[in-house]
Amino acid sequence: MTKQHLISKSNIRETKWNDASPTDLADGDVRLSLDAFALTANNVTYAAFGGPPMQYWNFFPASDTSQGRVPVWGFATVAESKAEGITAGQRVYGYFPISEELVVSPMRVSERGFMDGAAHRQGLAPIYNSYAFTATDPAYVEGTEPEQMLFRPLYMTGWMICDFLMEADPRPDVAVISSASSKTAIAAAHSLQRRGVRTVGVTSPRNVEFVTKSGLYDEVLTYDDVSNYSGSGTAAYVDFVGRPALTKAVHEACGDSLAHSMVIGATDWETDRMPTADLPGPTPTLFFVPDYAANRAKQLPPGELDKRTGADLVAFYPVSRSFVTPKPVKGADAIAQAWVDTVEANIPADQGLVCEF
Repeated sequence: MTKQHLISKSNIRETKWNDASPTDLADGDVRLSLDAFALTANNVTYAAFGGPPMQYWNFFPASDTSQGRVPVWGFATVAESKAEGITAGQRVYGYFPISEELVVSPMRVSERGFMDGAAHRQGLAPIYNSYAFTATDPAYVEGTEPEQMLFRPLYMTGWMICDFLMEADPRPDVAVISSASSKTAIAAAHSLQRRGVRTVGVTSPRNVEFVTKSGLYDEVLTYDDVSNYSGSGTAAYVDFVGRPALTKAVHEACGDSLAHSMVIGATDWETDRMPTADLPGPTPTLFFVPDYAANRAKQLPPGELDKRTGADLVAFYPVSRSFVTPKPVKGADAIAQAWVDTVEANIPADQGLVCEF
């Protein structure tokens, strides 16, 4: 039997373990045994936005449609292969459900990796269907697997946010970033600072010290103090919270200087997301990284986007250790509790959960 972590779509606090019979491999299939994965607020966003239009539940559907299998990023080992070009023992990095194993149907197999060609994953964002062989992956650095699991997908989101704003007209002088202690916000702030953008972190009182010590923000405000913002220059709001009342407060504080308002996620996943009436400034726009990355790759010479992101990502792995310490989580019971703690935002900002069965 193989363990599968199931989440109630109607209440993502409610979870259970399902013992499923291993899937028989058809010709061309591969069985991946999950070695380890990271658990962050980003995964809560996947669950909160599991339905249309994001459709995160569709990557790994459960047999009971009232239940979902939340995606996570991690490493796995090929346990069994009936696919040409893939052999048992190879390790891959990619997108998985919280389950002991995953059966994939590789297509476009190369020395670098493959795409999962499973029928139910067609039409979903390709960036989530790619698996990289660690032996040939330029973004893989031995000895930094915890940092890679915690930050690789989140740093890419942060990098793309920065790239979007650097290409925007007008280009912002300052970025106001909510949920500033979240790992994706940290990644965005790191990229923006390197490009000369002033960063203002907005966070809860309990995380002010952490956000300040990170050195990634030129100014730190609590959610209740947003009205005190008095920056100058063209501004952008990068919203990871998804709380309309906060969005309105930021828009009002920035006034006419606010040129961009980006919605990235919803760390406050239970909030009423009905738009606030009479919101001043630009209309908040959902920033969906897979779509932006696909379009950006077409604009640049072949391989250029991977080259740019890869170099910055590898440089960030050691830097991340000064912000976040990986914390091991081992066993099904501990993983289940870690999910609840993450949903309840009970994980200290300076910890990153790395889970294994």
